[in-house]
Amino acid sequence: MFRKKEEPSPSLEPIPLKSRVTSILGEGTSWKGEIRGSGGIRIEGLYEGMIDLEGLIIVDQKGRVESDMIKADTVIVAGAVRSNIQAKRVEIRSTGRVWGDVTTVKFSTEEGAYLRGKIQMEEEEQESADTNREEKDTSQPELKPKQSPE
Repeated sequence: MFRKKEEPSPSLEPIPLKSRVTSILGEGTSWKGEIRGSGGIRIEGLYEGMIDLEGLIIVDQKGRVESDMIKADTVIVAGAVRSNIQAKRVEIRSTGRVWGDVTTVKFSTEEGAYLRGKIQMEEEEQESADTNREEKDTSQPELKPKQSPE
């Protein structure tokens, strides 16, 4: 009559390193150098140098980055970045300011975000595009351009 319902226990699968913060450059800290590798970093202080990361970069509201190039899977900017950015996904939050060119597959901004530079949108990686072409329904004829009368 008053049995406790058995609820399935949630599976505790670890979040991949690429999509979580594994290191923090804290507020009031400044660092010069290079960051390479995989994982995620949250920048709350000042960082000067190149970043080439397979993972996530978050520039906090108080964070500042000065670099020639930032390469990562995902870049989220809520602070100030003076650098070109090359990433699969780029987000500029309402407090974010970017001075540099952005090359990305997915781009989003919030109202109030600032970008001084060019945005170049790229297609998904070539492998997924080739897979989509093979799976495409070929039962319908392809559209051909109109030919002008001669």
